[in-house]
Amino acid sequence: MLLILLLNVLVVYLIWKFNFLQIGEYKYYLLLFLVLIEWTILLIIIKKFYEFPVENIVYNIKNFLIWWLKDDEITIQKTINNDVNYLASFFKRTLSTLKSIKSDFIHWKEIKSEVELWKEIQLKFLEKKQIEVPSIDIIAKSKPAWEIGWDSFDIINRWDNYYIYVWDATWHWVWAWFIMMMVNALISWFSEVFTKWSDILINTNKILKPRVKANLLMSLLLLTWNEKEKRLFMTWAWHEYLIIYKHSTRKCYKIKSNWIALWMTKDISKIVKDKEIKFELNDIIILYSDWITESINKPIKDWTEARFWEDRLMQAINEAPNEDMENYKSVSSVFNNITIELSKFMWYKYTQLDDITLVVMHYKDNSWFSVVRQKKEISKEFITDWNW
Repeated sequence: MLLILLLNVLVVYLIWKFNFLQIGEYKYYLLLFLVLIEWTILLIIIKKFYEFPVENIVYNIKNFLIWWLKDDEITIQKTINNDVNYLASFFKRTLSTLKSIKSDFIHWKEIKSEVELWKEIQLKFLEKKQIEVPSIDIIAKSKPAWEIGWDSFDIINRWDNYYIYVWDATWHWVWAWFIMMMVNALISWFSEVFTKWSDILINTNKILKPRVKANLLMSLLLLTWNEKEKRLFMTWAWHEYLIIYKHSTRKCYKIKSNWIALWMTKDISKIVKDKEIKFELNDIIILYSDWITESINKPIKDWTEARFWEDRLMQAINEAPNEDMENYKSVSSVFNNITIELSKFMWYKYTQLDDITLVVMHYKDNSWFSVVRQKKEISKEFITDWNW
């Protein structure tokens, strides 16, 4: 606008100057000529500094779809107009971002299809029919936080032995999933060779230690139930407490695991041991992954949240109702009450930031009268936000 004003002042000045020199009838032709020159200059300026940059932006918009198919450099010429420069710079940055998103999106679609395949494999692996243990009622559930999980459980039967275990892979996502699958495959194989959990873990660790990064660990809590001798053994590798509810004392007790996870060290033979646990009629055992006790009472972590912790878990077990017309707690009553108390603690606003696994075992009476009256299914009245 300042340039146009200066040009008009120049025209007026020239007309006045020629009039002063008494050029006469030529002054009107001169005025027309000067006005034409002024507008020609204006058109050139508008074309160069306004229309060309706008056309350049329009051109880039029209070629937007092409950029989704090939990698072309985005170039926008600068002008003396700061507004257009700002618009052009913003537009360039926006298109560059979209271009990057396009690449990430294509890559994510490829990953997503692979994740779906991994999810399908994992579901087939984890959702196989649960093995029944003659003297023990078991309810075992696992719920991943995302598409694929890295915490879960398994039950393996070899002759008179039943191997019941839970695991938790450190870190998350695909590498944790691969570690989980490798460990479970090796455990399944070694259970055909060895009868003790300690031997199974020692040999699993020996094979995977040189092949897995040191920071990608896996914790396990493992039980061996010998059906013939009615004896229970515990083996552990850096996992959560084993909690046992003793029917005789009507109290819960914690059994601490060691602090050595798989492949934390090359040889774990001197660390991992089999320990016999006194497991009597109507006792209850609880195995779980850390998101049971680390669940929070708020939708997000902001350092003001409270945790469920072991004390609340043990209280939920202690306060589980007895079976109808009986003086003992059943596997379903304990599992249900833990689920209910978790939901209450979180104000029924379910926020799962990690995988969750819960296994409850009840040493039951196998007499005919007791078997007929015993319940294993989870009652619908206890369904809560967890949606197991």
